[in-house]
Amino acid sequence: MDIRYAVGKSQYQRMTTDELRNEFMVDLFETGKLNLLYCEVERAIVGAAVPTQSCLALEAGKELAADYFCQRREIGVLNIGGNGTVTVDGTDYSMENLDGLYIGRGAKEVAFQSVDKDSPARFYLISYPAHADYPTKQAKKADANALKLGSVEDANKRTIYQYIHENGIKSCQLVMGFTVLEPGCVWNTMPCHTHERRTEVYLYFGLDDDSRVFHMMGPGDETRHIVMSNEQAVISPMWSIHSGCGTKAYTFCWGMGGENQRFDDMDHIAIKDLK
Repeated sequence: MDIRYAVGKSQYQRMTTDELRNEFMVDLFETGKLNLLYCEVERAIVGAAVPTQSCLALEAGKELAADYFCQRREIGVLNIGGNGTVTVDGTDYSMENLDGLYIGRGAKEVAFQSVDKDSPARFYLISYPAHADYPTKQAKKADANALKLGSVEDANKRTIYQYIHENGIKSCQLVMGFTVLEPGCVWNTMPCHTHERRTEVYLYFGLDDDSRVFHMMGPGDETRHIVMSNEQAVISPMWSIHSGCGTKAYTFCWGMGGENQRFDDMDHIAIKDLK
């Protein structure tokens, strides 16, 4: 498990493009492996598992000083690949493309497997510390709370699928879902906002090799961008906006952790105030 420490606004002001990418961008998907990144921001862990020949077991590692990964943590899982299975303490959860899974604190054994090694599942993980136990529960796209927002005129017509949230699958602090942009729409979350009471991680996917997303970050009055490729994630601290504009439509998974689970707890920034 790699470890990445927090960057403050003062340090951010002086960072080069490469430094921004090294500190905030996360590239974890690797065929046949399970990779994890431990981030000081809200003590989030992001990860990716792409099982092929055999299942991949999730282990705590020395970084957590725990007997098992979920001893003091909860996990959100989203499958963005082929069909697979997540096994939690002996129970198998069949995971099709865009299926989600919440794994509660106390789950001792977690493993990932693909149905077809030539078209493997691609499991994205996001985890936060948990102080209470909630049952493991699967999420299907058809059962998600779907919010339709934006317009074609503003190039941001999209559908937000909420899986883990205060009125959906119960969790300790994790909030998770994904957003699908309509063809011809490229902006997400614009006008933009920050979350002073929590932090967020975006995973961009559904992009072809020639497409990119320009992820906007930083305080509203001093923005920068990071150019993102398919299946790359980006960490958004509490002081940073998190918005993106793609070269074509795309999908992204959003996950949050912090002080509350209110979806509308946002500090909005008007477009005219951005710099």
